[in-house]
Amino acid sequence: MKVGILMGSTSDESKMSKAKETLEEFGIESECKVLSAHRNPDKVVNLVSTARENGFVAFICGAGMAAHLAGVVAAHTTLPVVGVPLSGGALNGQDALYATVQMPKGVPVATVAIDGSQNAALLVLQMIGITDSEIAEKLQKYKEEMACLLYTSPSPRDRTRSRMPS
Repeated sequence: MKVGILMGSTSDESKMSKAKETLEEFGIESECKVLSAHRNPDKVVNLVSTARENGFVAFICGAGMAAHLAGVVAAHTTLPVVGVPLSGGALNGQDALYATVQMPKGVPVATVAIDGSQNAALLVLQMIGITDSEIAEKLQKYKEEMACLLYTSPSPRDRTRSRMPS
């Protein structure tokens, strides 16, 4: 079982790295590739059209500006696709957000926040956790740990430590 992490440019690697790190933290293999919906669409189609047979269970696609990568992937697979609109360009990611979230009927792409590759990975993990109890348990522990951090991390509002209510 592995997740494909695709990005439109090598300059997107730093924004997409949290997806790979998060999947690794949960023991899920990932395969990162730089592919362009515009510059080498044939390579995108070749990868995704045989993805299920090659062990992929989902794709996380990050792209900026026109951001057509997730849509092209979704058009050629029945696996889940999560789009990550990436910041950059004149509109700082808003154009990518609209391009990723506004998919036509029948070609769904789940979309997370601009530069939200970590949430994209967590969403894929939740999908995997539907049938994989080990991943579901790890996610539950992860969320419990996040809740504890809320009460032990410095508050950005008052620069003091928050305290867990009694």
